Amino acid sequence: MSGLGIVYVVDDDHVVRTSLAMLIETVGVEVRSYGSSREFLEDPRRDECDCLVLDLRMPGMSGLELQSRLGTSFTAPIIFVSGHADVPTAVQAMRDGAVDFLQKPFSDQALLDRIALALERSRLRRMEAERQGTLRARMALLTPRETEVMRLVVVGRMSKLIADELQISVKTVEDHRAAIMKKMRAGSVAELVGLVGEADAFEGHPPTPG
Repeated sequence: MSGLGIVYVVDDDHVVRTSLAMLIETVGVEVRSYGSSREFLEDPRRDECDCLVLDLRMPGMSGLELQSRLGTSFTAPIIFVSGHADVPTAVQAMRDGAVDFLQKPFSDQALLDRIALALERSRLRRMEAERQGTLRARMALLTPRETEVMRLVVVGRMSKLIADELQISVKTVEDHRAAIMKKMRAGSVAELVGLVGEADAFEGHPPTPG
């Protein structure tokens, strides 16, 4: 698991918190630990979290309350640990986005296995975010006219039809197509279609054939 991310541990019990941190560090993963939900929230580095191991019941703000406070903008997987869990509480935590719920006492390997899965999930999320950023950057290089032409190309329009629709020459369309392929770094129309489809999927509005 080395190099896959940073695990944050939030538990008000110093002994438990320390033992969890030491266990996770044995597999080469960086750990940052906190004695309360408030302490975690006040750390400006919390967005660097790749997996949050969170105690359910703590004085002040509970684990469930912290999860609610973080909301959907917090994308790191949350693993709840508790010695007092009940089924409704576990269901609520999972419904609100937790990826796992471990009842104390649990084996070291069980926790490490869950963390490994959570870190892999975060790694894939980071890769997707980087991919989105790359595609958005490429799309931003296009002029408004190139974007128009590209949208018609990816739904199968031929250059002559595009020229007629936009009231420009076929040569201008071909020039735009060449510029689009270069800026989008697409080696073929099929690849361009795939790239635009990805970008639109990220934004939630796939192109409409016409």
